[in-house]
Amino acid sequence: MNIQVAAQATGPRADTGRDAGIGRDAAMRRMMLAFLVAGFGALLVGATIGPLQALNYAGINAYPSLRPLLQTYYQGLTIHGVLNGYVFTFFVTCGLLVYLPARELGVTPGLAPWRACFGLMAAGTACLLYAMFDNSSSVLWTFYPPLKGSPFFYFGMTLLTIGSTMPLPILLAMRATWKRARPGQVTPLVTYMSLVTMLMWVMAGIGALAELVLQLDPWSIGLIAAVDPIIDRTLFWLTGHPIVYFWLMPAYISWYGLLSRQAGGKLVSDPMARLTFALLMVFALPVGTHHQFADPGFSQVWRGILVVLTMSVAMPSLITAFTLGLSLEYAGRLRGGTGLFGWFRALPWGDPSVAAQVLAAVTFILGGATGIVNGSWQLDAIVHNTIFVPGHFHVTVGSVTAMTFMAITFWMVPHLTGRRLVSRRLALAAAWLWFAGMMLFAVGMQWAGLYGVPRRAWISALPHGTYHALYGAASVPLALVAAGGVVLWLATYAFFAVFFGTILFGRRAAPPPVPFAQAIGGPADHAIDAPPSPAGAGPSPLARALEHVWILAGVTLVAAAAAYVPILWPFLHHVTRAPGWVLW
Repeated sequence: MNIQVAAQATGPRADTGRDAGIGRDAAMRRMMLAFLVAGFGALLVGATIGPLQALNYAGINAYPSLRPLLQTYYQGLTIHGVLNGYVFTFFVTCGLLVYLPARELGVTPGLAPWRACFGLMAAGTACLLYAMFDNSSSVLWTFYPPLKGSPFFYFGMTLLTIGSTMPLPILLAMRATWKRARPGQVTPLVTYMSLVTMLMWVMAGIGALAELVLQLDPWSIGLIAAVDPIIDRTLFWLTGHPIVYFWLMPAYISWYGLLSRQAGGKLVSDPMARLTFALLMVFALPVGTHHQFADPGFSQVWRGILVVLTMSVAMPSLITAFTLGLSLEYAGRLRGGTGLFGWFRALPWGDPSVAAQVLAAVTFILGGATGIVNGSWQLDAIVHNTIFVPGHFHVTVGSVTAMTFMAITFWMVPHLTGRRLVSRRLALAAAWLWFAGMMLFAVGMQWAGLYGVPRRAWISALPHGTYHALYGAASVPLALVAAGGVVLWLATYAFFAVFFGTILFGRRAAPPPVPFAQAIGGPADHAIDAPPSPAGAGPSPLARALEHVWILAGVTLVAAAAAYVPILWPFLHHVTRAPGWVLW
């Protein structure tokens, strides 16, 4: 793999080295911009369709007016879920988790494998778009069999998933280069968190890839006649809930690794950040089992054990809440904030990147609390398959991940293009509108879920009287859902006016640097050619212990096997076979 250290030579040969270094730097920026444009291009389409689902719950059926582009609610829901949940998040994450470590370490990544990663995901996305827009694959984002889509859908999903794992070897090679130059030192924080995220994702991806390669791909082209839906569902959730952490952990990287400096302070604890990521990796794989509380076929004892495993993932989220809160308070007090909440008001709310991330963190309080409801066996039985579940989902991925990724673009697009934001006010408006719209939408969905309003249901197609007889009691929360969807529409277009406007028309300016945060007591610069850390500034014993990422990966695999083997074992001994269904 072609990994190179940033050129620092002098003399006659230095010009060649500098030219090569400038060329590699420009190639890195172009590649990162390509990942951002591809990811946010997917979000533009997916987010445009999203509010149609909100109107559906208010009894407004917009789909007949959209033919022939969109035929059904289920087609629109599939496009919305796949583009936002997979394509948007995968492209942005696979760009960030290579680019940020490369900048932190001062090492150029292997551009060929990074381009191959982009190429595989782009090919997979093209297949998915074809399969969804020709209305052959309205199988929703979970693509549960026996619903059967076209081969383009499953092979597209396979290519997209394989491509999303390719940053791992690039990260390992960059880390090895840095460690050879700095033997005995622990991996810098952003690189460590990126590496742990990708290790978790590669292990989690085994479930979806096994489902696709062994079952759905050959089934879709007729090599096998039937599949076992419950086994495929189990394999899906081996990946399907860890994917939430594949969305959240890059947002956490920005909160831990960048936000403290953007807010004017420092990260209060480097070891706590590392511990959070280590715990997320270990707990992420077993936690997916809570999606099967309502499924038949495995024992009640295991369902109780799985509740404990699911609740365990709240621990790293609580560590994040306290560490991030203290870091922001430190920044606010450095900026003159006094009193109990004065530090919060003193944060730089005029910076759209900071404002969007802090607002995203606020919404996550609701997302984390409602996640505990979903993870409880008893409470899950009340909200299962109601719109409470997507309500929770939208205050995690729809706010924490999407808002933080938007926030990152507010400094990263100027950094990559050398162009100023076209409008900081419009960027701020996008952040606040997204926050307000998402809170209205999510609160409305969770409230309506308590009335039993079902998820994944085209209820606006019901006759007027039937709709009101079934869902009239939930009219107020369903009106909030629709209002939230309209506000989110406004936020979407405000954001994209800033995003594409800056790329195309922003005024030329010196590119801002990557705002890496400095941990209290830690070095200011981790680049491979930076001066060594001062005496007494060494890493903590906890940071050194967590440096053994392969041991953590082994523990994760053992925990995942302990959770899944007792579930899969009875299914493998009582196989059911189902042919494909096309219900749209």
